[in-house]
Amino acid sequence: MLKLNSLSSPKGTTRNRKRIGRGQSSGQGTQAGKGHKGQKARGSGKVRPGFSGGGKPLYMRLPKVGFNNANFTKKFAIVPLDILDKKFSDGQEVSRTSLIAQGILKGVKRHLPIKVLQGNLSRPLNFVEIDSFSQAARAKIEACGGSIKNSNKGKPSQG
Repeated sequence: MLKLNSLSSPKGTTRNRKRIGRGQSSGQGTQAGKGHKGQKARGSGKVRPGFSGGGKPLYMRLPKVGFNNANFTKKFAIVPLDILDKKFSDGQEVSRTSLIAQGILKGVKRHLPIKVLQGNLSRPLNFVEIDSFSQAARAKIEACGGSIKNSNKGKPSQG
């Protein structure tokens, strides 16, 4: 009859563990399977995966490929309402040319699409051909009695 105390594993299925560094007769004495000298033979010689002995690792030498969303971001010249409130007077027209003339758009930003963001506005201004507005900026402009003409209703222009 088969009982729990009479069960045994088939011959060859279990092995004794390798006792490393326990003398010559163990078969793993002297260098204990670590070879001769070198960083990995030392007691604290652990190295991370991909380590190349202090040289430039292979994964850093290979070219980087794949998708990068930064290539597709739309760049804007950001103009807060605070600056417009200081630079322009009541009922004045705000356009790309007037922003360049006032010194608000300089350098590369002169050619980027313009986006007006939220800030404090206390006077009515007329915005002409500005590419984009934040919802809060649009609400402030309309609350002060300003107008927005020929814009893309808050969406950036294509191109």
